[in-house]
Amino acid sequence: MVMDRILHYFPYLLERQIKQLELLFPLYKEWNQKINVISRKDMDFFYLHHVLHSMSLGMYVNWKNGTKVLDLGCGGGFPGIPLAILFPQLEFTLIDGTSKKIKVVQSVIEALKIENARAVHARAEEHPFKYHYIVSRAVAPLSHLMEWSTPLLLHKSINALPNGLIAYKGGDLKEEMDQIRGRKMIDCWPLKEKLTEPYFDTKFLVYVS
Repeated sequence: MVMDRILHYFPYLLERQIKQLELLFPLYKEWNQKINVISRKDMDFFYLHHVLHSMSLGMYVNWKNGTKVLDLGCGGGFPGIPLAILFPQLEFTLIDGTSKKIKVVQSVIEALKIENARAVHARAEEHPFKYHYIVSRAVAPLSHLMEWSTPLLLHKSINALPNGLIAYKGGDLKEEMDQIRGRKMIDCWPLKEKLTEPYFDTKFLVYVS
Protein backbone atom coordinates (compact mmCIF):
# COMPACT_ATOMS: atom_id res chain seq x y z
CA MET A 1 0.00 0.00 0.00
CA VAL A 2 1.42 3.38 -0.99
CA MET A 3 0.32 4.88 2.34
CA ASP A 4 3.15 2.77 3.77
CA ARG A 5 5.56 4.58 1.48
CA ILE A 6 4.20 7.94 2.62
CA LEU A 7 4.83 6.93 6.24
CA HIS A 8 8.31 5.75 5.24
CA TYR A 9 9.13 9.24 3.97
CA PHE A 10 7.11 11.11 6.63
CA PRO A 11 7.35 8.96 9.80
CA TYR A 12 6.49 11.91 12.05
CA LEU A 13 2.88 12.26 10.83
CA LEU A 14 0.29 12.39 13.60
CA GLU A 15 -2.69 10.03 13.76
CA ARG A 16 -5.05 12.81 12.63
CA GLN A 17 -2.89 13.54 9.57
CA ILE A 18 -2.68 9.85 8.66
CA LYS A 19 -6.46 9.52 8.90
CA GLN A 20 -6.97 12.59 6.70
CA LEU A 21 -4.61 11.17 4.08
CA GLU A 22 -6.32 7.77 4.18
CA LEU A 23 -9.71 9.40 3.60
CA LEU A 24 -8.53 11.27 0.51
CA PHE A 25 -8.90 8.29 -1.82
CA PRO A 26 -12.54 7.42 -1.05
CA LEU A 27 -13.48 11.11 -1.24
CA TYR A 28 -11.88 11.59 -4.64
CA LYS A 29 -13.18 8.24 -5.89
CA GLU A 30 -16.71 9.38 -5.04
CA TRP A 31 -16.26 12.79 -6.66
CA ASN A 32 -14.66 11.26 -9.74
CA GLN A 33 -17.90 9.39 -10.42
CA LYS A 34 -19.64 12.78 -10.75
CA ILE A 35 -16.88 15.02 -12.14
CA ASN A 36 -13.70 13.95 -13.89
CA VAL A 37 -11.36 15.57 -11.37
CA ILE A 38 -8.56 13.04 -11.82
CA SER A 39 -7.90 10.85 -14.85
CA ARG A 40 -9.71 7.53 -14.37
CA LYS A 41 -6.54 5.49 -15.06
CA ASP A 42 -4.56 7.75 -12.71
CA MET A 43 -6.82 6.85 -9.79
CA ASP A 44 -4.99 3.49 -9.68
CA PHE A 45 -1.86 5.45 -8.72
CA PHE A 46 -3.62 8.09 -6.62
CA TYR A 47 -1.30 8.10 -3.62
CA LEU A 48 1.90 7.91 -5.65
CA HIS A 49 1.11 10.32 -8.50
CA HIS A 50 -0.94 12.86 -6.56
CA VAL A 51 -0.56 12.63 -2.78
CA LEU A 52 3.12 11.69 -2.36
CA HIS A 53 4.09 13.90 -5.31
CA SER A 54 2.32 16.85 -3.67
CA MET A 55 3.89 16.17 -0.28
CA SER A 56 7.41 15.93 -1.74
CA LEU A 57 7.89 19.65 -1.15
CA GLY A 58 7.95 18.87 2.57
CA MET A 59 11.28 17.10 2.06
CA TYR A 60 12.90 20.34 0.90
CA VAL A 61 11.42 23.11 3.05
CA ASN A 62 10.83 23.83 6.71
CA TRP A 63 8.65 26.93 6.93
CA LYS A 64 7.71 28.92 10.02
CA ASN A 65 4.26 28.95 11.57
CA GLY A 66 1.94 31.38 9.81
CA THR A 67 3.64 31.17 6.42
CA LYS A 68 1.03 31.95 3.75
CA VAL A 69 0.98 29.67 0.70
CA LEU A 70 -1.12 29.96 -2.47
CA ASP A 71 -1.84 26.94 -4.69
CA LEU A 72 -2.23 28.60 -8.08
CA GLY A 73 -4.50 26.68 -10.46
CA CYS A 74 -5.17 23.98 -7.86
CA GLY A 75 -7.40 21.85 -10.09
CA GLY A 76 -8.83 19.13 -7.87
CA GLY A 77 -6.71 20.26 -4.92
CA PHE A 78 -3.14 19.22 -5.67
CA PRO A 79 -0.65 19.99 -4.28
CA GLY A 80 -2.56 22.25 -1.86
CA ILE A 81 -4.67 19.73 0.06
CA PRO A 82 -1.89 17.20 0.84
CA LEU A 83 0.41 20.11 1.75
CA ALA A 84 -2.18 21.61 4.09
CA ILE A 85 -2.46 18.22 5.82
CA LEU A 86 1.33 17.93 6.03
CA PHE A 87 1.81 21.51 7.31
CA PRO A 88 -1.08 22.27 9.69
CA GLN A 89 0.83 25.30 11.03
CA LEU A 90 0.79 27.06 7.63
CA GLU A 91 -2.05 28.95 5.91
CA PHE A 92 -3.11 27.63 2.49
CA THR A 93 -5.34 29.22 -0.13
CA LEU A 94 -6.26 27.18 -3.21
CA ILE A 95 -7.55 29.03 -6.27
CA ASP A 96 -8.77 27.88 -9.65
CA GLY A 97 -10.76 29.46 -12.47
CA THR A 98 -13.00 26.39 -12.88
CA SER A 99 -15.90 26.52 -10.44
CA LYS A 100 -16.71 22.79 -10.46
CA LYS A 101 -13.14 21.97 -9.41
CA ILE A 102 -13.27 24.47 -6.56
CA LYS A 103 -16.54 22.87 -5.47
CA VAL A 104 -14.70 19.55 -5.11
CA VAL A 105 -11.79 21.16 -3.26
CA GLN A 106 -14.09 22.93 -0.82
CA SER A 107 -16.01 19.71 -0.20
CA VAL A 108 -12.81 17.77 0.56
CA ILE A 109 -11.54 20.51 2.89
CA GLU A 110 -14.84 20.45 4.80
CA ALA A 111 -15.08 16.65 4.91
CA LEU A 112 -11.57 16.31 6.34
CA LYS A 113 -11.90 19.36 8.61
CA ILE A 114 -8.71 20.90 7.22
CA GLU A 115 -8.78 24.14 9.21
CA ASN A 116 -5.72 25.77 7.61
CA ALA A 117 -6.97 25.69 4.00
CA ARG A 118 -9.59 27.57 2.00
CA ALA A 119 -10.76 27.24 -1.59
CA VAL A 120 -11.49 30.29 -3.75
CA HIS A 121 -12.98 30.42 -7.25
CA ALA A 122 -10.73 32.99 -8.91
CA ARG A 123 -8.17 33.54 -11.63
CA ALA A 124 -4.69 34.70 -10.61
CA GLU A 125 -5.09 38.16 -12.15
CA GLU A 126 -8.31 38.73 -10.15
CA HIS A 127 -6.98 37.55 -6.77
CA PRO A 128 -6.34 40.49 -4.39
CA PHE A 129 -4.27 38.80 -1.65
CA LYS A 130 -0.52 38.21 -1.27
CA TYR A 131 1.53 35.25 -0.04
CA HIS A 132 5.02 34.18 0.99
CA TYR A 133 5.06 31.32 -1.50
CA ILE A 134 3.10 30.23 -4.54
CA VAL A 135 3.01 26.57 -5.51
CA SER A 136 1.69 25.24 -8.79
CA ARG A 137 1.49 21.78 -10.33
CA ALA A 138 1.19 21.06 -14.04
CA VAL A 139 -0.51 24.37 -14.84
CA ALA A 140 1.61 26.36 -17.30
CA PRO A 141 5.18 27.13 -18.46
CA LEU A 142 7.47 28.77 -15.90
CA SER A 143 7.45 32.12 -17.75
CA HIS A 144 3.65 32.29 -17.43
CA LEU A 145 3.69 31.17 -13.81
CA MET A 146 6.19 33.90 -12.99
CA GLU A 147 4.04 36.53 -14.69
CA TRP A 148 0.95 35.48 -12.72
CA SER A 149 2.82 34.96 -9.43
CA THR A 150 4.86 38.14 -9.13
CA PRO A 151 1.92 40.43 -8.17
CA LEU A 152 0.76 37.89 -5.59
CA LEU A 153 4.00 37.65 -3.60
CA LEU A 154 4.64 39.44 -0.32
CA HIS A 155 7.84 41.50 -0.25
CA LYS A 156 8.84 40.70 3.34
CA SER A 157 10.18 37.17 3.94
CA ILE A 158 9.83 35.35 7.27
CA ASN A 159 11.72 32.19 6.26
CA ALA A 160 15.34 31.48 5.30
CA LEU A 161 14.16 30.68 1.76
CA PRO A 162 13.16 34.01 0.16
CA ASN A 163 9.55 34.36 -0.94
CA GLY A 164 8.89 32.94 -4.39
CA LEU A 165 7.31 30.47 -6.75
CA ILE A 166 7.73 26.69 -6.49
CA ALA A 167 6.53 24.78 -9.54
CA TYR A 168 6.08 21.02 -9.77
CA LYS A 169 7.56 20.05 -13.12
CA GLY A 170 8.47 16.96 -15.13
CA GLY A 171 10.48 15.94 -18.17
CA ASP A 172 12.95 18.08 -20.08
CA LEU A 173 12.91 21.59 -18.59
CA LYS A 174 15.77 23.12 -20.60
CA GLU A 175 13.61 25.33 -22.82
CA GLU A 176 11.45 26.57 -19.93
CA MET A 177 14.49 27.26 -17.75
CA ASP A 178 16.32 29.05 -20.56
CA GLN A 179 13.38 31.44 -20.97
CA ILE A 180 13.67 32.70 -17.40
CA ARG A 181 17.34 32.16 -16.58
CA GLY A 182 19.16 35.33 -15.58
CA ARG A 183 16.01 37.19 -14.54
CA LYS A 184 15.57 35.61 -11.11
CA MET A 185 17.29 33.31 -8.63
CA ILE A 186 16.43 29.78 -9.75
CA ASP A 187 16.98 26.41 -8.13
CA CYS A 188 15.91 22.98 -9.41
CA TRP A 189 15.36 20.13 -6.95
CA PRO A 190 15.28 16.62 -8.53
CA LEU A 191 12.77 14.49 -6.63
CA LYS A 192 14.77 11.32 -7.34
CA GLU A 193 17.25 12.61 -4.74
CA LYS A 194 14.62 12.03 -2.06
CA LEU A 195 12.11 9.56 -3.52
CA THR A 196 13.19 6.14 -4.80
CA GLU A 197 10.07 5.23 -6.84
CA PRO A 198 10.80 5.31 -10.63
CA TYR A 199 7.84 7.68 -11.16
CA PHE A 200 9.91 10.49 -9.64
CA ASP A 201 13.00 9.99 -11.82
CA THR A 202 11.91 12.79 -14.16
CA LYS A 203 10.09 14.98 -11.62
CA PHE A 204 11.44 18.27 -10.27
CA LEU A 205 10.56 21.17 -8.03
CA VAL A 206 11.65 24.47 -9.57
CA TYR A 207 12.08 27.37 -7.15
CA VAL A 208 12.11 30.94 -8.49
CA SER A 209 12.67 33.73 -5.96
